[in-house]
Amino acid sequence: MRLSFSALAIAAVLAAPAAFAQSAPAAAPAAAPKNSNPVVAIVGKYQIHMSDLQADLQNVPAQAQQLPPDQLYQVLLNQEVDRKAVLVAALKEGLEKDPAVAEAMQDAANTKLENTYVQKKVLSQVSDAAVLAEYNKDYANKPGPEQVQARQILVQTAQQAQDIITQLNQGADFATLAQKDSIDPGAKNGGDLGWFAQSEMVPAFANAAFALQPGQYTKTPVQTQFGWHVILCEGKRAAPTPKLADVQGQIKQQLGDAAVQATLGAVRSGVKIQLFNPDGSPAAAVLAPAPAAQ
Repeated sequence: MRLSFSALAIAAVLAAPAAFAQSAPAAAPAAAPKNSNPVVAIVGKYQIHMSDLQADLQNVPAQAQQLPPDQLYQVLLNQEVDRKAVLVAALKEGLEKDPAVAEAMQDAANTKLENTYVQKKVLSQVSDAAVLAEYNKDYANKPGPEQVQARQILVQTAQQAQDIITQLNQGADFATLAQKDSIDPGAKNGGDLGWFAQSEMVPAFANAAFALQPGQYTKTPVQTQFGWHVILCEGKRAAPTPKLADVQGQIKQQLGDAAVQATLGAVRSGVKIQLFNPDGSPAAAVLAPAPAAQ
């Protein structure tokens, strides 16, 4: 966690990393030698690099993106100079030898080691090749989930929905009733919802829609948290095979979750673990390794 020392820094440590990466110090000469990570200040024995300022940008508020790049540069640079100056002063006073400070510093170092270890193990299992292999196994040349094409009329009460069903039973046009009576934003399009999978709708609505055959409408009102629905099924199909780009994020998440569980299981199995009760007495059982995700 990076520390912010001034209200100005809090308000102005702001702008997208890409925008800042393209900016340069206001005083830098036009023909400055190219350096992907130049030193931008030296405070005592500590060098401050451009990458330090870019790292600060990861936590800035979005509204600060309007700050001019040269002004943003100065704000971030001053903040880093302040940090290093405070660090120098703290070391001069020997604060790193304070037991509480030393423990906190060791905790921070341990946390960094733990996170780095897990990230290293996970990244090796979430490569582009691994993602492609998972896509080929689970998605390629296979149809997507079942979809329904439907229209709806949404009203506020069950009686209103029942009145609409009565009109439909008498031959009224569904799209016309939707335009006239539905409170759903899609009413102007005759209640058209397009194609959707069952998982994309709330359960009560989805269950009713997928129980219909093309051309059928619900004979009783369907209640959800949005109101009362009358639903017309216009078609059913298997969704097209998703493209790799469409499911890549989902696959990476699944592979990452599995890799984390496998890593935790491996490290637990490689070390002796003892558990104790809240009163400090030995627990009855030793903690079993975390199961790896399937």
